Amino acid sequence: MERPVQPDLHLVAPPERRPRRSAAPYILSGPALIWLLVLFVIPMFAMASLSLQEGTSLEGFRQTFRFANFTDAIADNGTFLVRSIRNGVIVTGAALLIAYPVAYWIAFYGGRFKSVFLFLLLLPFFISFVIRTVAWSFILSDDGIVLGTLKSIGLLPEGYHVLGTTFAVIAGITYNLVPFTILPLYVSLEQVDRSLVEAARDLYSNRAQAFLKVVLPLSLPGVLAAVLLTSIPAIGDYVNAAVLGNFAPGTSMIGNVIQAEFLRNRDYPEGAALAFVLMAFMVVGAVIYARVLGTERITEG
Repeated sequence: MERPVQPDLHLVAPPERRPRRSAAPYILSGPALIWLLVLFVIPMFAMASLSLQEGTSLEGFRQTFRFANFTDAIADNGTFLVRSIRNGVIVTGAALLIAYPVAYWIAFYGGRFKSVFLFLLLLPFFISFVIRTVAWSFILSDDGIVLGTLKSIGLLPEGYHVLGTTFAVIAGITYNLVPFTILPLYVSLEQVDRSLVEAARDLYSNRAQAFLKVVLPLSLPGVLAAVLLTSIPAIGDYVNAAVLGNFAPGTSMIGNVIQAEFLRNRDYPEGAALAFVLMAFMVVGAVIYARVLGTERITEG
């Protein structure tokens, strides 16, 4: 005897099969993870252990967990730390003022030659960082091609010099880091939807208003990346301060102090502690900056 099937009964769905996790992502990321482990994580633990030790290079160092190394490092080198942060802020601001118009022009007006312009910007940086800095020391020397010529025609006094000044150090760091500022700005500006700019113009906005209301807010993630990529190496720089500053009073930065602690004074614990203090300041600054101008707030707002 047949029984009618009730139409309101729900069919029982078969149990869902969990997708198997592929091992490909782990295999592909393996070399990078090993690289970070060997060249970053392990050295960081070694530096952390060294920063808590006591002793001398002649007698050896022993682990005593002396946390006073950090306070001593700040007390002895606070001036250099403040100077490095100040120079880093100035360099970052100057690099943004130079890089943003360049990146904006390439992104919006570069046309089919965008890649060519980017290549020309990066072309000088195929040469070693140190060689380029040393070349600038020759160019800006007191009797060099620039200052020597200006002095010979009477536009500058004989005693005028640039090397060994804070200006030379800041200018050298800015020159070396400008490409790291331009590239993230260009990527961010290149992703700006041009139809939004046209819509702003259709709503009776002039070019300045369209830039301030549309382009600039949409490019803030690139500004954030550019600031981080520029400020972090600028604060920790020591090559420009050594070559262009000539170790003159008021030009040495915290990187020069750390270098001296390791290579000249052989005070490894204080050098390691000072390196961690510098890293802590930069991490805290980056976190605060990201909180104030973070990409999540930008996209949500």
